[in-house]
Amino acid sequence: MNYCSSDSCCESSVLKIGKPAPVFSGVEAYQAGSADFRRVSLSDYKEKWLVFFFYPRDFTFVCPTELTGFSKHEADFKKLKAEVLACSTDSTWSHKAWFERDLKDVKYPILADTTKRVAEAYGVLNEDDGSAERGLFIIDPEGILRYMLVSAGSVGRSVKETLRVLEAIQSGERCPVDWEPGQKTLGKAS
Repeated sequence: MNYCSSDSCCESSVLKIGKPAPVFSGVEAYQAGSADFRRVSLSDYKEKWLVFFFYPRDFTFVCPTELTGFSKHEADFKKLKAEVLACSTDSTWSHKAWFERDLKDVKYPILADTTKRVAEAYGVLNEDDGSAERGLFIIDPEGILRYMLVSAGSVGRSVKETLRVLEAIQSGERCPVDWEPGQKTLGKAS
């Protein structure tokens, strides 16, 4: 059986930027290179930036490009004091089989949201087929949701854009369109 240490694994509500991210606790996860599965909670990332993304399914076409893309930029996320965490509604056994076959270089944990509570709490549950939509969330060290994006299932996300947005948020500045780190901002954000 999976996950939750209480009746409500996730605090479900409408997501709002600047408000606490939905809390999840004790969700089973797979991490490449680990012999055992482990349980992961949002509180494990307290005092760290978290890039938390959902993908639809294991053993698909676009999903492995994203998972490896985020992994290739692990050092860039670490420089920004950010951790990466992924999630799908597949099981840990599915994750393990897929990673051992195709994704040996992906090192961050992958949640197995088989109850679909986490995907539902983050507003990305596809109720038609039980998969997760392609959602991405940036959560600050205090657990506050700072950015969210949900995109079409057929279109992979840009890791470089995620890094750019993370740096913009961390700058504490108003950043204009197409802003890049090192460029002039529009002053302090309120």
